Amino acid sequence: MHKSLVMLPAVAMQLLLACAAPGAAAQTVAHSGAYAGQQVRSIKSLSDQDIDDLLAGRGAGLAKAAELNGYPGPAHVLELKEPLQLSEAQFQATQALMAQHRAAAQSLGEEAVAAERSLDRAFASHTADEDSVRTLAAKVARIQGELRAEHLKTHLAQTALLTPDQIQRYAQLRGYAEADVIPAQDHHHH
Repeated sequence: MHKSLVMLPAVAMQLLLACAAPGAAAQTVAHSGAYAGQQVRSIKSLSDQDIDDLLAGRGAGLAKAAELNGYPGPAHVLELKEPLQLSEAQFQATQALMAQHRAAAQSLGEEAVAAERSLDRAFASHTADEDSVRTLAAKVARIQGELRAEHLKTHLAQTALLTPDQIQRYAQLRGYAEADVIPAQDHHHH
């Protein structure tokens, strides 16, 4: 796209820029309002849905790296227990994993909300400075990292409870690709 612009004579280029300028200015004004309304949030960086998800221990996409690469998660495995033909032992182990995971994720979710609230309060009270912001932001990031690891390792544990055929079936039932989402150790089945 940019190559064709380079070919334009200088005069045409100036005209193009002159025409684009008012639009660019208008865009800036429009963009500055992108957060409008969010100033009333209790924690500015989190929506009510974000807070609900964190406090309920929901993943909200944190396990995509696992889920979309062929590592099932317990919530969906439990939903699909009939078509996956889970044995009683698999069902019980999956329920136990889900309960244990939910408790850990909720606990970390509470920490994440508290850390975001601290960061928000530093700015709300105008006490934020470079050092406090660095410390608070690092705390938020550390908890987010632990939370993401919790969701991902739960998919590892769940995958270990299933047979390669069940993993394959799960991928199909969830609407993912056919054979290319099977974890590496199962590739010899192809």
